[in-house]
Amino acid sequence: MLSDLIDRIQAAHAHATPLVIRGGGSKAFYGNPCAGEPLDVTAWAGVVEYQPKELVLTARAGTPLAELEMLLAQHGQMLAFEPPHFGGCPFPLAETATHAAPNPIHATLGGCVAAGLSGPRRPYAGAVRDTVLGVRMIDGTGQALRFGGQVIKNVAGYDVSRLMAGSLGTLGLLTEVSLKVLPKPAAETTLQFESSEADAILKMNQWAGQPLPLSATSWHAGLLTVRLSGAASAVYAAQAKLGGEPLAHADEFWLRLRDHAAAFFDKRPSSPQLSLWRLAVKPSTPPLQLGCTQWIEWGGAVRWLISHLPAVALFEAAKSCGGHATLFCGQRLAGGNLAPLSPALLTLHRNLKQRFDPHGIFNRGRLYPDF
Repeated sequence: MLSDLIDRIQAAHAHATPLVIRGGGSKAFYGNPCAGEPLDVTAWAGVVEYQPKELVLTARAGTPLAELEMLLAQHGQMLAFEPPHFGGCPFPLAETATHAAPNPIHATLGGCVAAGLSGPRRPYAGAVRDTVLGVRMIDGTGQALRFGGQVIKNVAGYDVSRLMAGSLGTLGLLTEVSLKVLPKPAAETTLQFESSEADAILKMNQWAGQPLPLSATSWHAGLLTVRLSGAASAVYAAQAKLGGEPLAHADEFWLRLRDHAAAFFDKRPSSPQLSLWRLAVKPSTPPLQLGCTQWIEWGGAVRWLISHLPAVALFEAAKSCGGHATLFCGQRLAGGNLAPLSPALLTLHRNLKQRFDPHGIFNRGRLYPDF
């Protein structure tokens, strides 16, 4: 199977034929549209090695995330960054070859790392790139490479295994990933408070500076929701200090937020002007006053917006707060759905693309339209 993938990529390189890497299709909506021949990797699946005592798991890229999480749960462990699974985008999309997702939709390990997306626990337990220990990949010439643990030194000096996180498949085809895993917390509880947006942002920032076992924070529609995770004594002491009302069915709440299954994300608007935006800003940024429905998480650092505003207004709003904006889901932008890069960063991205995929065959345009 791996040799078949290598042969296919070498042929594509020889003829400069674009390929669209396709796994479970759960994140096919994310990024920019790209066209090309599908390269299905779902058959390249399975756990290669799992050492619970060493807190390390290695699996092939096509392995469903759900299978990995079930295996880890059997040993009282988890993927600390709480990777979103998603089930497709609830907003209408223009039909393109790359967004015709397979059925059924399921998240895979390779797509999880390539998308670089993390869930509610990310500010307190780290991002996906923080857990990647090593990768095996095939570059745009069809060469099988290995980075990480028993690494071959990259002459460019990059930490390539972590560089693959968030690259959206534009640098190469992930075939195998080694991840650091963590024990599940001994105790966990979720509290809710009635709160204004400004007060919620203030509290989230104040609590982040205190020795509290925070593992997730959220504000939406006048409710501040806080999850505490860790040793039982620490969780109970923090609960007594903060007060609030314990939330029933808390696991379901965080799963629905993680996978955008809450009603806020499932607008299915009739107006094509509405889109879901993700603004990454400084956690202490005050309410944005953009006149949009919002959901705040990550201690104030992420503001989800359902908006009809022009893209330039949202790009500028995020930039003025020291952050950046992404059109996460919705009608596509001619100039690309991600925040424009500075000339220096754009040059760096192009150099990396040229180094790993000189003919630009992988997911052409998915990250930025011109490469």
